[in-house]
Amino acid sequence: MKQSTKYLKILVNLLVALFTIVCLCFVFPKLIVFFMPFVVGWIISMIANPLVRFLEKRVKIVRKHGSMMIIIGVLAAVIGLGYLGVSRLFVEAGNLIAHLPQMYGNLQEDFEEIGRNLEVFYSRLPEDTQKQLAEIGSDFTGYLGGLVQAIGEPTFAAAGNFAKNVPATLIAIIMSILSAYFFTAERDAILAEVKKNVPASVWDRVSGVIYDLKRVVGGYFKAQFKIMGVVYVLLVIGLFILHMDYVLLVAFLIAFLDMLPFFGTGTVLWPWAAIKILSGDYRIAVGLIILYAVTQIVRQVIQPKIVGDTIGMNPLATLIFMYIGYKVSSIGGMIVAVPVGMILINLYQSGVFDNQIRCIRELVNDINEFRKF
Repeated sequence: MKQSTKYLKILVNLLVALFTIVCLCFVFPKLIVFFMPFVVGWIISMIANPLVRFLEKRVKIVRKHGSMMIIIGVLAAVIGLGYLGVSRLFVEAGNLIAHLPQMYGNLQEDFEEIGRNLEVFYSRLPEDTQKQLAEIGSDFTGYLGGLVQAIGEPTFAAAGNFAKNVPATLIAIIMSILSAYFFTAERDAILAEVKKNVPASVWDRVSGVIYDLKRVVGGYFKAQFKIMGVVYVLLVIGLFILHMDYVLLVAFLIAFLDMLPFFGTGTVLWPWAAIKILSGDYRIAVGLIILYAVTQIVRQVIQPKIVGDTIGMNPLATLIFMYIGYKVSSIGGMIVAVPVGMILINLYQSGVFDNQIRCIRELVNDINEFRKF
């Protein structure tokens, strides 16, 4: 092979890889948002398809008729469960926002009690340190006051925007339902058409990658959601025993944090317990510590059994992806970066990037040879 042809192939391979990465990172997310009703429809069809196939084989129902029955059933179940769960969370969130000024007052009382308990220690500190601590306390109090005021203000603008978007939302819902039906009813025909127009080698490679992604990434997140559900139930029971307010909402937020890498229930429970200890409320503090211990013990016991063969990411790789996500798009980027990182690592392990890596090694080797005298 001529050197010029060799380097041209290397250049083409690297450009293809670069183009693919740019499309995945910038174009693909925008396309998903633009075609979101069809994405939702495809997800619903994936949920409904096993039941439709069962009815088609066992009950001998025509696929199109069975598709409509199952889709209606799936939508009814999702809407019913969503209404029962989400409506309760929204009620608690509304009550929480309405009582924020009162909660802010209670928090101020807790900090005043902490100040009285630490007064002896505080009086022995140097004057400069006392001034710095006083400034920090004042800034923190002002920040909390501003936060409560901002959250507690009526969001008329948000309500107006929601009203304006109602027609678009209804259209999106209708498109999602119709697309779910057609994706389910015509699933085999759609897959056959795609397979017919895609080269066999590409189809086999893509099918293998999709299977691995479903097994590793999908299995991992299914396991994490199951663990989150168990932790949520434990938190609801524990907070209910401690006679806390807004149990369902607070437990949901803590359980969601527990699912995220490098966070956990201790992110909330430990500072909460520390504040209660310093304010002299030892009963609540001990209860929160016991609740934390129970959630961690149960999590460690059930995690190996639920996760099974699914794998996560190396902690260092997780930390790196979270940092990149934070630099790109703040907290939301941190959350999205973890599944994106898992997908990239799985693609690498599946050999998707082997050709590009070989090209880079070949190019580096030729550059090193060229530099020799």
